[in-house]
Amino acid sequence: MGEELIELKFRIYDGTDIAHSTYASSMTVANLKLKIVAEWPRDKTIAPKSIKDLKLIHGGRVLENNKTLADSKITIGDLPVGFIIMHVVVQPAKGKNKTEKSKEDMQKLNSCGCVIL
Repeated sequence: MGEELIELKFRIYDGTDIAHSTYASSMTVANLKLKIVAEWPRDKTIAPKSIKDLKLIHGGRVLENNKTLADSKITIGDLPVGFIIMHVVVQPAKGKNKTEKSKEDMQKLNSCGCVIL
């Protein structure tokens, strides 16, 4: 008995589906993200620079890079359409330097850290 194959589509922020293909259940989420970055449409204004900029969401869960599709419990089951759509969120990785709050922002905070309007 061979490895389970899963047909996936990845839906990006504007409703476009990309990287529609069949994937092995042993494929890691990180490898899926590499494929998505490579196949990202060039005409989009928002684009990931690396896999760190992407989050894959399935069933309301953000998938972990080191897990496989099988580990993430991604299975076809009895789906009537025969494929799974995962949502892709582009969230650029934050730099190591924290941005400093402006004096104006700091003045809006009281001692409990609540914003004063």
